[in-house]
Order: sequence, then structure tokens, then C-alpha cells
Amino acid sequence: MKYISLYELNSLVKQSLEQALPDAYWVQAEVSDVRENANGHCYLELIQKDSTGNSLVAKTRGYIWRDTFRLLKPYFEKATGQTFTSGLKVLVQVTINFHSLYGYGLNILDIDPSYTLGDMARRRHEILMQLEEEGVLNMNKELEMPMLPQRIAIISSATAAGYGDFSDQLQQNTHGFYFYTELFSAVMQGNKVEQSILSAFDKINARLDEFDVVVIIRGGGATSDLSGFDTYLLAAACAQFPLPIITGIGHERDDTVIDSVAHTRVKTPTAAAELLIHCLTDVEDRLKDLSTRLQEGVLSILDKNKEKLSKIKATIPSLVSQRLSNARIRLISIKKDLYQVTTALLSHEHHRLAMHKQKITDASPERLLKRGYSITLKDGKPITDASKIIAGDRLITKLSKGNILSTVNEISDQTNKD
Repeated sequence: MKYISLYELNSLVKQSLEQALPDAYWVQAEVSDVRENANGHCYLELIQKDSTGNSLVAKTRGYIWRDTFRLLKPYFEKATGQTFTSGLKVLVQVTINFHSLYGYGLNILDIDPSYTLGDMARRRHEILMQLEEEGVLNMNKELEMPMLPQRIAIISSATAAGYGDFSDQLQQNTHGFYFYTELFSAVMQGNKVEQSILSAFDKINARLDEFDVVVIIRGGGATSDLSGFDTYLLAAACAQFPLPIITGIGHERDDTVIDSVAHTRVKTPTAAAELLIHCLTDVEDRLKDLSTRLQEGVLSILDKNKEKLSKIKATIPSLVSQRLSNARIRLISIKKDLYQVTTALLSHEHHRLAMHKQKITDASPERLLKRGYSITLKDGKPITDASKIIAGDRLITKLSKGNILSTVNEISDQTNKD
């Protein structure tokens, strides 16, 4: 039986591959498991997933030799603003190699950063389109910025230079405005950005009534660490957050997804502080303007009322004279009416008194005596009952003219009958 060794077989495979595929090829793939060893060589895997993005359909070993990697890495990161790390879609130029010990592999010679930029832009676009389809893309932008945003929830790293710049700018503002700030610490670069900021959102959401706005600050870091801000979950949370969000992530060239959905995007943390200060200066200016307009309005009203008072003052003498004249006429009329009423009342009462006097006169004893009547008195008191006297009583009988003195001899108890 004829046979060959494994090494010989691998050598044949190597020779066949190099003869069949001698050229360099541009290959589209996703970078995975990127590692740089102590010698400066970069080892990685190039993979391809199916259309759903879940299952691998191809995978191969790749490597970039030290001298090439030393040039490609900074070139790629400067051009894309992204760290050369796992998860990136890349377009790389490779040659095919087969090593008798390590097997099939691809030697990476070059990389096209424009493809990665396009893929990143495509992913951002897809996220924004999905948010728009869900009807939440502009929800945070549509929130009304508070008139006095003085209670600030800050999402940042406590050690970030941008956080210090932002705080100093607010607290040392030349207008003397007061701001309350509270830091909700988060990781602002690397793979933990998304979960860290989402956690901060949850903490702030539990205390919504205590804050006016949220400020996300990065600043001071490399632009290659921005990929953590380009995720759907983070963008959706930002777009739907119930407080206005201001981003000052510290980069000028590109907007991240959360920049696109936040209420307001500024370039730097310092600019975010200046925006908040400007909100208060704007209110201050409006208050000053209102104060000036109020003062001018009051003075105008006072001038008008002063002129009105002057006119009224000028008419007072004639009004008083007219009022006095009218009052005098009324008094004369009242006096006349009072005289007439009093005269009529006195005449009526005089007539009544005359009638009473006549009645009294007609009923007086003197008038009765003149008519022939007499009055019999005993001890000065009139006698109206014969049973009240006895024989021997002395009586006085008063007549119209003169008195008769008599002594009772006999008393008759009979009464006169017609």
C-alpha cells in the first residue's frame, strides 16, 4: 500500500491552494475574537452570519503580521472613529495561506475603512428608521424644555474630564445662577456603555419629580469609543425618556444615534453647561424686559390718571356750585312742603281740640246746673243713693245760683216711676 505523511498531504494542499488562488482578494466579513500578542501580531477570526444574523455560515482564521498591523490599526481607527475590535463589519484584502501545522488561514494585507463607515452608517440608519416606524423617534425632541432647568441629572463617568468641565462651568457662571446637579455614574466607553446608561436612566426615572433635564456627558475620550452609543436599546430609551435629554459627548464630526434622538445635541460638555446657563439668562432678560415694560406701563397709567385728575379738579368748582344750587332749590321746595304739611296738621289738630273743648264744656257741672239741675252734697261729696243718708244729716244743695242748706227729717225709699 502506498501512502504519504500528513505533512506531505498538507504540503500538497498548500501548493495546490497557492497555485489555484495566487492573487490577493477583497473579502467582506465580520471581525471576531481579535487578539494582539506580545510580539505585536494580531490574530482574529473572520466570520459570516446568515441573513437572520444568528447562525454562522462561514468562519476562518485570520492574522495581520506586526509590521502591517502597526500601520493598519491607527489608519482604520482614525478613519472610522472606531476601535478595531470584534463585531465590526470589514472589507479586507487577503491572501490565502495554508500552514502544515495551523491549517487554512487568511493573511490580511489591507483594510478599507469606508466599508466599515458605510456599515456603521447603515446600522445607525436602520435603528433610526425602526424608531420612526415605532413612532418614538422624535418623542424626546417634542418635550418642552423647562423655563428654568436648574435641577440636572448627569450621566457620566465620575473621572471624566468633561464632567469636571461641565460642573465647573455651571457652578462658576458669572450670573450667579444656582444649579443643583447629581451624578448618575456610568461607563462611557467600551462594551458596557449601553447597559450602564440604561441603568442610570432607570434610577433617574424613579425620581423624575426631582429633575428638570438629563445631561449625558462624555468628553475627554477617544472618538474610537463611540460605538457604544449606537445601539437600538439605548436609542429607544433615550427617545422615550420623559425628561429632555442633552448630549455633550465631545465629538464634532459624527452624530451618534442618541445624539439624533436626544432633545438637544451640543458638541462638548462645556457647551451643554453654556446651553443651560443661556436658558436662565434668557429668562432673566425676559424678566428685565417685562419689568421695564411694567414700569413704563405704570408710569403711562399714572400720567393718564394725573391728566384725568387735573380735568376733574378743574370741574370741581362748577360741579360744587351746581350741586349747592340744586340742594338749595331742594331745600326751598322741602321747606315749602314742610310748611304746608305742618299748617294742615296744625289746622286739623286745632279743629280736633275745639271739638273736644266743646264736648268738655257741654258736659261741665255748671252747664248742667244752668239747665235746672242741682247737686246734693254730704260732707262735700255728691249723694246719688238715698240709702246713704239718715235723718238728721245736713245736706247742701248746689243750684245754678246759690246753695240751699237743709236737714234730713225723713227719707223715702220709693223710687219715682213714670
